Amino acid sequence: MSPDRSPEQTHRAVETVWRMEWPRLVAGLTRVVGDIDAAEELAQDALVAALEQWPRDGVPPNPGGWLMLTAKHRAIDRIRRNQTFARKLALLGHQLVTEQAPEPEPDAAVADDLLRMMFTACHPVLPEQARVALTLRLLGGLTTEEIARAFVVAESTVAQRIVRAKRTIAAKQVPYEVPSGEALTERLASVLAVVYLIFNEGYAATAGEDWIRVELCQDALRLARILAELLPAEPEVHGLVALLELQASRLPARTGPANDVVLLADQNRTRWDRLLIRRGFAALGRANAVARDRGLLPGSYALQAAIAAVHAMAATPQDTDWRRIAGLYAVLAQRFPSPIVELNRAVAVSKVHGPAAGLDLVDALAGSLDTYHLYYAVRGDLLSQLGRHGEAGAEFIRAAELTGNKAERALLLDRAQDSGAR
Repeated sequence: MSPDRSPEQTHRAVETVWRMEWPRLVAGLTRVVGDIDAAEELAQDALVAALEQWPRDGVPPNPGGWLMLTAKHRAIDRIRRNQTFARKLALLGHQLVTEQAPEPEPDAAVADDLLRMMFTACHPVLPEQARVALTLRLLGGLTTEEIARAFVVAESTVAQRIVRAKRTIAAKQVPYEVPSGEALTERLASVLAVVYLIFNEGYAATAGEDWIRVELCQDALRLARILAELLPAEPEVHGLVALLELQASRLPARTGPANDVVLLADQNRTRWDRLLIRRGFAALGRANAVARDRGLLPGSYALQAAIAAVHAMAATPQDTDWRRIAGLYAVLAQRFPSPIVELNRAVAVSKVHGPAAGLDLVDALAGSLDTYHLYYAVRGDLLSQLGRHGEAGAEFIRAAELTGNKAERALLLDRAQDSGAR
């Protein structure tokens, strides 16, 4: 113990350790007790004990091990005095009650627990919003209040999603395990999609006043890095890490002094985080190397990361190799077709062959992206470049009506006003 900190410092230390150790603690306890709710209760009990003891005795040398051991001891106490809890923890059996001082969990066991929890929280049996909420709760360590604030929804809505997700996992008897073979590939796609969705909500928030929420981006990046450590032989995991590292590098330049939106072409690239760019390049190299070793083509995330890498290599917007970006989008559209990929390809094509060529591709998407505000924003931008300012203004207004984000709406309305003035 090291009782040389002030109570305030110890309290902050408890909060920091709690956020760091929560995923490991809940994942490990879920393996032991076979029940997510019970695991969370035991973890909370351990936190209460830490808040009581650490300010007095100091932070222990191994905080995570202390919390796990305390949680197990609390389970024993509750079993002895509470038959209802004992029935809930029937899977503990004689082992937990009789063990006196369990050894610290080996790193491999902790890694396995985290991986099991990821595949459980992101199981396809759950609706997408429930997967996101449960992942942020169990693996991000966020409270329901923090999740609600991040996604600009009522706290009660988040709480209901989490409760229903746990009930569904229990009712469907979702196994607490890491799948193997083809099942791993199929289920991994769901895990990666959840992490990517969390990052995107932080990178360009769909609602609220702030355009970016750095904390969500950091949570997603941390989860992606953990996945890369746990599944080093999966190229798309490295591809996702590369994409998120490169995208996150732009965060400091994406908003102005008044928290206003700064688009890619207007960003001060000296503010881009060069460390994250280097990490992104390294992760992309690993993704390509692993894919090559396994005889696989680059996946969707690796291709998107390659596009982000081209942007990262350009010191100025004018230096951007748009021809390469257009080629990468063509490959992405061919292998992973979607209207949004086509919309992005249209922008790249417009940079190479002019706004009319880009507009042709955008117009070909009519009817498939009617509720997607960026479809109208892109169309408005291309029309503006062609000098069709009246039509452009109408598109920017339509885009503003469809976005739920205040900062983005302000930008679109400014562009509509500018088009009208022209």
